[in-house]
Amino acid sequence: MHIDSYKFGNMVVNGINYTNDLKIFPDEVKSNWWRESGHNLSKSDIKDIIDYKPDVLIIGTGKMGVMKVSQEIKNYIRNNGIKELHVEKSAKAVKLYNQEKNENKVAAFHLTC
Repeated sequence: MHIDSYKFGNMVVNGINYTNDLKIFPDEVKSNWWRESGHNLSKSDIKDIIDYKPDVLIIGTGKMGVMKVSQEIKNYIRNNGIKELHVEKSAKAVKLYNQEKNENKVAAFHLTC
């Protein structure tokens, strides 16, 4: 998977345009991602990612970084076998995703605020 572009409210992955928050797995994109608590990431929001067990998880928190990832959630992620975690504003997270060489990577992106 490759992220072709990102701008507020819009991401193009492998030539396909997405306008809702999404998760990118090595073999699929899950679009229309809604979080249990709006702008606060919770365990249930990433259960499918934890079950997948990627080596690397990249979280894009939005253009201005409004989506919050608490220390409790970061610990939960690390305690469930994910070796590397990056939490950044979405533009920087896109760059990290595209630069990451490990193919066992997953990303979760908030596309707006």
